[in-house]
Amino acid sequence: MLELASVNDKDVLYDLGSGDGRILITAVQQFGVKKAVGVEVREDLVKNSREEIKRLGLENHITIVHGDMYKFPLDEADVVTLFLTTSANERLKPKLEKELKNGARVVSHDYEIIGWKPVKVENLGQHTIYLYIKK
Repeated sequence: MLELASVNDKDVLYDLGSGDGRILITAVQQFGVKKAVGVEVREDLVKNSREEIKRLGLENHITIVHGDMYKFPLDEADVVTLFLTTSANERLKPKLEKELKNGARVVSHDYEIIGWKPVKVENLGQHTIYLYIKK
């Protein structure tokens, strides 16, 4: 997902539904991202990902927010990663359209954003990654 979005050290990355934080951790460790924000509703996943981020000494670069991704402001994001369902993407679409700046990249794992035309689609066998760029 991060490769397809050409993530780099100048990007601010948001992971909506950040789970265990692995996308954020990889973005910082392997792609040089200086600021990564995860939004996760499940308290247990927030706790676990915060502990792992602290263990790795990445708390200056990664913030995990325990909250609702549908209410969290996205205006600072250069890249948004999604590993959600088609219906969750559909519900999130108006927020992405309203709040993301032009040129922001949205990468979705396995599930399209209906009505948007991907600029790249990467088929990885059992998985498909979709890249969109906000215009």
